[in-house]
Amino acid sequence: MTTAEAVYRVTYEMEKDPSFRIGWQSNIAMAFYDAANQYKHKKNKKYLSMVDIHIIANEAANNFLKLLCDESQRK
Repeated sequence: MTTAEAVYRVTYEMEKDPSFRIGWQSNIAMAFYDAANQYKHKKNKKYLSMVDIHIIANEAANNFLKLLCDESQRK
């Protein structure tokens, strides 16, 4: 299976299966939520600037991709 085929399959399934889509959405949202909480704790911040949010978004995306690509999660 090519990368294009795999991406097509995932997006197709997201369109056809609302539960599958919600699962992805929830995982992406939690990656951001967790990264924001960790960042606020680490930096001892109550409020976040746009720069903070940019840093958090990149950390969250990286964490999400690490979890997605974790070989131990594959069947």
